[in-house]
Amino acid sequence: MNLSQVKLIVSDMDGTLLNSKHEVSRRFLQQFNILNAEGVLFVAASGRPFYGITDKLSEIQDHIIIVAENGGLVVKNGTVLSSNPLQPQNFDLIVETISSIEDAHPVFCTKNQAYVMSKSQPLLNLLSEYYAKYTLINSVADIKTEVYKVALFHEKSSSEFIYPHVKHLESDFKVKLSATHWVDISENIANKGYAIELIQDQYGIKPEETLAFGDYNNDLEMLENAYFSYAMENAHPKVKSTARFKTKSNNEFGVEAILEQLINEKNLCSKSMNQT
Repeated sequence: MNLSQVKLIVSDMDGTLLNSKHEVSRRFLQQFNILNAEGVLFVAASGRPFYGITDKLSEIQDHIIIVAENGGLVVKNGTVLSSNPLQPQNFDLIVETISSIEDAHPVFCTKNQAYVMSKSQPLLNLLSEYYAKYTLINSVADIKTEVYKVALFHEKSSSEFIYPHVKHLESDFKVKLSATHWVDISENIANKGYAIELIQDQYGIKPEETLAFGDYNNDLEMLENAYFSYAMENAHPKVKSTARFKTKSNNEFGVEAILEQLINEKNLCSKSMNQT
């Protein structure tokens, strides 16, 4: 099997498509234009909120599918393809569970903004990058709209100080280590893998025609739905063991290196077909 048959590209954002400065490269945008002209579908799949993804990919946002909040919200050109917020009773259960976790700073993620009760300075410093549209609140009762995800921040380590306290929720929810300082909790159905299956079904695309890139545990289900599954060099060990292939780090243009290979293989395939 070779990359020339790929019809769907799916990429995580932070630690994958974005470099450590949270930037999208011009090289990727040029490659996107080439592949888009070839009819290849691109999906940006991230734990980021919808507005956080469109901000980074503003040049191409009208030509891609956006999978936000780890799969809780799927949007194409303004049309919502899938929406899976936390059910009210589940949200209440999560709030009750996390209220007793010491030094856990929750971010309540809705479609258009985030809500935060903590004044942790490290958290507030990060919000400008990940949740630029946020409101400080005194109580969850101040939230009057659907919450797609509860993102728990710890100043030192989410895997050490938060995950052990919420691990028991995994039988009923998606509980994901999404980065060094973050644990995300959402409805079971709200994961990147479910979102990619939905897109594959809608467009008649097989896993064997799907290319996916990821670096952290919230990418696992997504990678399992793509034959061409790539772990970044900077990926979590579990991601590396799940992915079928590996590429360079996000700071070494790991995604772009594979897309270059994809473009070259598609060109070779086209030349071969023209000669027959």
